[in-house]
Amino acid sequence: MPQALLLAFRQMGDPAFRLPLILGVIGAALAVAGLIGLAAWLAGWAAAGGPEWLSWITQAGGAAAGVFLGWWLFLPVALGIAAQFTDSVAGAVERRHYPGLAAPSGASALAQAGYGVWFGVKLLALQMLLLPLFFIPFLGALLALLISAHGLGAGLLREVALRRMNLAHSRIAWQRLRWQGWMLGLALALMAMVPVLNLFVPIIGIAAAAHLLIRGLGGFDTLSGASTKSGG
Repeated sequence: MPQALLLAFRQMGDPAFRLPLILGVIGAALAVAGLIGLAAWLAGWAAAGGPEWLSWITQAGGAAAGVFLGWWLFLPVALGIAAQFTDSVAGAVERRHYPGLAAPSGASALAQAGYGVWFGVKLLALQMLLLPLFFIPFLGALLALLISAHGLGAGLLREVALRRMNLAHSRIAWQRLRWQGWMLGLALALMAMVPVLNLFVPIIGIAAAAHLLIRGLGGFDTLSGASTKSGG
């Protein structure tokens, strides 16, 4: 797994990585800015009619809460956008490091795009459900991180796997690489907590997942071949 991450970082200058990175950052930044503004407005609305100093404190607290939410929810939003460019990023990884691979023939483009959106929405919902854990000092944050890492690793591996196999076989691929995928998810979840570094997590995650699948999945050709026969 560390080698997959290292190879992904070394390829960050690849032109195929730029567009999904830029669009993911812009889209997530707009969503986060909207969330902060909404939180501040709701706090101000709740304090309406009270003393001015209370309204100011409430709005400041709402904005701070919005910043925290934006930081915690930035990753699933950016991933949901970047996942639409999985084929571009994973394809660039294959061309550079695995030129001998056959052309991908997995799930349809529509199925891959749909799973990418579902992955982003599912991860967003998971992140929101985990928020109450932060009220439990240390242990709660640690538990939230571990659960988030599992969802992140599973989603990324299956998203990339769909380029070369159908949905059922992508589930088998995840089961075979479960521990490596979970470790990848944990590394990415930790990176996502660091400002600026979190901007690169979606692209690094897709690229690293491609490396994990190709290097770590025994019977990869068998699965992809079975996918083709079953119609993807």
